[in-house]
Amino acid sequence: MFKFLTPKSIKPPFARYSHGVEVPAGKRLVLCSGQVAITADDQIPEDAGAQAELCFRNIAAVLGEAGLGLQDIVRINAFVTDRAHLRPYMDVRDRLFSSPAPASTLMIVSGFARPEFKVEVEAIAAG
Repeated sequence: MFKFLTPKSIKPPFARYSHGVEVPAGKRLVLCSGQVAITADDQIPEDAGAQAELCFRNIAAVLGEAGLGLQDIVRINAFVTDRAHLRPYMDVRDRLFSSPAPASTLMIVSGFARPEFKVEVEAIAAG
């Protein structure tokens, strides 16, 4: 279905992600806005790993509306507010996505719209 791109001419990924993913012609793209860790009843977990879980759960709900799932994600952009949140986020991502994994970027940012948020994840899926 997808072609995962890892050119031998550049350093291999140092975590579970692909340098690029080719989406074949004729596939639909679904672009998910950044999802933060808030439930429908306004609950926000304290733990960064729990926040990452909820971000991906919210993305799965968005994708479900289009008949897709997490397995259809080809690109992830993730943001955390502290270097200490990198490992909890990556542990969740690595558990949810086996190899070959989607293309991915992970950045440390100064904050989000509300100070309780530690993780935000956006995704592009194809199906």
